[in-house]
Amino acid sequence: MSTLNAKLTLEDGTALAGRLCGYPRAVSGEVVFNTGMVGYTEALTDPSYSGQIMVLTYPLVGNYGVPPAFESHRIQAAGLVVSELALEFSHATAEKSLPQWLHEQGIPCLAGVDTRALTKRLRQQGSMLGKIVPEGQDIGLDDPNRRNLVASVSRSEKVVYEGKGKSKSVVVLDCGAKGSIIEELRARGLSVIRVPWDYDFLAEDFDALLVSNGPGDPTACVPTIRNLKKAFELKKPVMGICLGHQLMALAAGASTYKLKFGHRGHNQPCVEEGTGRCVITSQNHGYAVDAATLPAGWKPWYTNANDGSNEGMRHVLRPFMSVQFHPEAAPGPVDSRDLFDQFVEMIR
Repeated sequence: MSTLNAKLTLEDGTALAGRLCGYPRAVSGEVVFNTGMVGYTEALTDPSYSGQIMVLTYPLVGNYGVPPAFESHRIQAAGLVVSELALEFSHATAEKSLPQWLHEQGIPCLAGVDTRALTKRLRQQGSMLGKIVPEGQDIGLDDPNRRNLVASVSRSEKVVYEGKGKSKSVVVLDCGAKGSIIEELRARGLSVIRVPWDYDFLAEDFDALLVSNGPGDPTACVPTIRNLKKAFELKKPVMGICLGHQLMALAAGASTYKLKFGHRGHNQPCVEEGTGRCVITSQNHGYAVDAATLPAGWKPWYTNANDGSNEGMRHVLRPFMSVQFHPEAAPGPVDSRDLFDQFVEMIR
């Protein structure tokens, strides 16, 4: 394991020194912060972090090692920045240390950084491009949002997960789907047909559609939006999660915009319209739906209690619903897990 001197440099010229753990190479991407206290294995393997350098605000990271809790087959984040990285670990199911796992996956980690000061800067200035550079190396700044990140993380071919008996079937439009979303659907006895982001799923035999989470700017997913418009005409149940929420909004005729620094963590409060019920949610997104642009027939469902941004929508007549947050959590609170039950009820 490398422990070279290195630094994080932001596009505004800010430079923070630290020691490089994990894999000794330079990386560039969008620098974002995550406020979760646990769940670094799930977060690092979440495809929604593709192209991003993740800053963890919790001061001690890695003390429970790497248990087998992953959202995809590899680390998706470009790099990691922490205050203190534990070299040793203690957990009943851990298989290795976090530095060892990062090194095996070819991911650099900058440790010994004042992540409180860094997070305050990102909140004030907004998410910025940046690079982790070991001593003696360099790399240019790369803006991952200028390319279609969804195409790089989506499954390239159809995969079918059989349900129990004569179960209902759900097409999962994989825009970078977390594995726990598939698990939540299968746990409810549904057969899952997982298809690529640009797949023409309309010819499939299915009872409902779920549009998954994923990275980047939703407006880049032109084929997905086009297919969703056609799917709405079928009037079958449709559920969107995170990026899926944004894609459904675009297909309906609404617009999206980039948030200043996004929502990433396990502590985002969302208030349900009409009931005033507040749920604490797990989130990971940098774009949002402009609720003011929702067309006739669509109504806001949830609103973020911190900044007032839209967190969900429903159709007034048809079985269409979507949320910006993650009801599957993984990790995080399970306040909104019953949304999967509501989806199943719409199918029946």
